[in-house]
Amino acid sequence: MDTPTPETGSTPTLLVLVGPTGAGKTAVAVELCALLNGEVVSADSVQVYRRCDIAAAKPSAGELARAPHHLLDIREPTERYSGAEWAQDATAAITEITARGRQPIIAGGTGFYLKALLQPALIPEVPPDLELRAQLETIAATQGVLPLHERLAQLDAAAAKRLHPNDTRRVIRAIEVALGQAVLDEENAANSIATVPPQASYSSLAFGLDMPREQLYQRLEQRIDNMLRAGFLDELRALRQAGTPEEIPALQGLGYRQMLPVLDDASALEECVAIWKRDTRRYAKRQMTWFRHQLPVQWIEIDENTPPLVVAQRIATAFNSNSYRANQLIA
Repeated sequence: MDTPTPETGSTPTLLVLVGPTGAGKTAVAVELCALLNGEVVSADSVQVYRRCDIAAAKPSAGELARAPHHLLDIREPTERYSGAEWAQDATAAITEITARGRQPIIAGGTGFYLKALLQPALIPEVPPDLELRAQLETIAATQGVLPLHERLAQLDAAAAKRLHPNDTRRVIRAIEVALGQAVLDEENAANSIATVPPQASYSSLAFGLDMPREQLYQRLEQRIDNMLRAGFLDELRALRQAGTPEEIPALQGLGYRQMLPVLDDASALEECVAIWKRDTRRYAKRQMTWFRHQLPVQWIEIDENTPPLVVAQRIATAFNSNSYRANQLIA
């Protein structure tokens, strides 16, 4: 396929590949790189962490050999990493990729990362408040999560409606953002300055992988079984033995938090695996709901037998056509 590449120094049209966990985004992204002379920028909030490999479903050695990937293994598991930080790092990667005359392909399922990159004006620029966060974590540990969710409802009713009370980490961050934004608004009003941060401006075309739900669920359960056979419990044990706190984001990802009890009680294996599978199905459903309402996505219908190359060819054809029309309009 004859494929134009971005001009060096030009503002690229980003190809964004989304979809639920387990739908095959990585395999399709690798094929897209071959078709579009591209490089992948990972938009996955667990793949950024070193030594979180198996449950994060990082690309295989073979996939990495076929296509350059960015923003993998860039943080220690003990570090916190925000969507705003990821957007900054993604912008730097996109600039580097474009400078080489190659096509940036943003691939992943972490919605708030993509929103921070593509819709930065909607992301509050509130820095972490570690002291407040520690106080809220203490409340969660001593009084439970409901008082925190009730406090969030008072501060930001929309965020409280969106977040489940048991999603402690995001509820705490939402409280932090709500309180921090109030302070920023007050400071900005006093100093008569704008709140919009400088940002890169990108046009983008988003494509999503849409697999029948029952096929996706079966695929997810099989993938979890494969992860366990690949040594996931050993990986989790090594992370804990290295002193990684259980409450940090790296160990709150799917699989990590569900399987931690097994390290102390092997008899809990069957129950924890069932919970992991259940939570993964629920997460995939939430992802699809989010993408359908938060991003303009062109959905590609696939099934479990659709070859990644066939999917990539369909996306590449649509991308080249749409990208050309967008460039004509800009010109």
